[in-house]
Formats: sequence, C-alpha cells, structure tokens
Amino acid sequence: MSLVPIVKGIATFLPGVRRFTTRGSGGTGSSRYCYSVWLRHFVMAHSVGLDPRVKAVAELGPGDSLGTGLAALLCGVEQYYACDAKAYAHSDHNLSIFDELIELFRRREPIPGGDEFPGIRPILADYSFPADLLDESRLKAALAPPRIESIREDLVNLSQRQQGKHIFYVAPWYDAGILREASVEWAFSQAVMEHVNDVSATYQALHRWLKPGGFMSHSIDFRCHH
Repeated sequence: MSLVPIVKGIATFLPGVRRFTTRGSGGTGSSRYCYSVWLRHFVMAHSVGLDPRVKAVAELGPGDSLGTGLAALLCGVEQYYACDAKAYAHSDHNLSIFDELIELFRRREPIPGGDEFPGIRPILADYSFPADLLDESRLKAALAPPRIESIREDLVNLSQRQQGKHIFYVAPWYDAGILREASVEWAFSQAVMEHVNDVSATYQALHRWLKPGGFMSHSIDFRCHH
C-alpha cells in the first residue's frame, strides 16, 4: 500500500493546510481539456441514439472556466446557461480559452484521449473528430466571424454579470426558478455532482429546465475530495 495518499490525507487535518491544498473552484484553464470533455459528451450522446446537435444547453458547476460551454457554442449551440454555486468565472481567462478553442475546431483536432487526459470520462471507442456530426456546413456557420464576435462580446461583459445573446451566467443558481421551465434541451456536468449536497433537489431543478424530450449527461467522479 502506498503511504503517499495516506500522508496527504492526514495533512489536510492540520490547521491551515487545506487552504493551500484545495482549489477555489475545481475549474480548468486548459482549452484542450474543455474540448475533450465536451466532444466526449457529444459523441457519447450520439452513440446511445440521442442527437447532440441541440440549440440550448445548461452546464452545472463550470467553475472558473466556461470552456466546455464555449466548445458547445462552437459546435453550433445557440444558448449556453452556466449555472454555478459562486461566480468564479472572469472575462480575461475565458477569452484566452475561447481563442484556443476556435483554433482546435478550425483544425478539426482529434479528441484528446487517455494518453493526454487519463482521468477524463467517458472513455470513447474512437477519438477522431466527429466529422459526421459536425460537417463542414455546420462548422462554417458556427465559426462564422460575426458569430464569433457576438460570443466574444458576451465574454467581455462576463465580469459585469451582463447576460448576453449566447451566454447566460447564473451564480448562485440554487433557486430552480432562476431558469425558465423547459428552456434547454441538454443539461450536463463534469466531475460536479459528487460535490452537490442536495442531489435530489439538483436533479429536480435540472429536470425542470429540460424541454420535453431533452436529456442529461453527467460524468461523476467518485474519488475522495477531502
């Protein structure tokens, strides 16, 4: 048995140590990570008979990076609702991720797999770019310069908590009525549900936001978080 995780665990009980070992939001600053997460959910949804080419999505707990939702917008999603416990996200950080994501989609980059991100779930059978779902006409429309600038404007205004044309940032989100009933077609999260205290109420809120025929996808991390 390795003693390293045990020692780290014991250390978290020492006064002041948790302050240095716990991240503020659990978000990610990596555009490739966000690209991989979104396209894994995207491809997995299609593999079970769902059409992931929806118009409105809601993400639970994006943290300081809205990159996964930005990747959704660059796939053609029109409205992205980012619902978090606290307002972690700021403009500059997300503008940088957005620019990097644009280039990944322009290059039709393969989905980063287990060699680069061994901890990401779900695991796919094929990590090639899903060109059958994201054909040239769809990507051309999604990456059109006027549309890119419209999304960028939403990000610039993010720090002022202004709701934009494409991005709706809701923090805190705890009131289920903060989003309109039946306003999104897809609700998703990545390594978030294990942090939620009232799981039942959270699923009820997500269900309330879904349109008839809508769906959810959640990758839940069951490792210890202190």
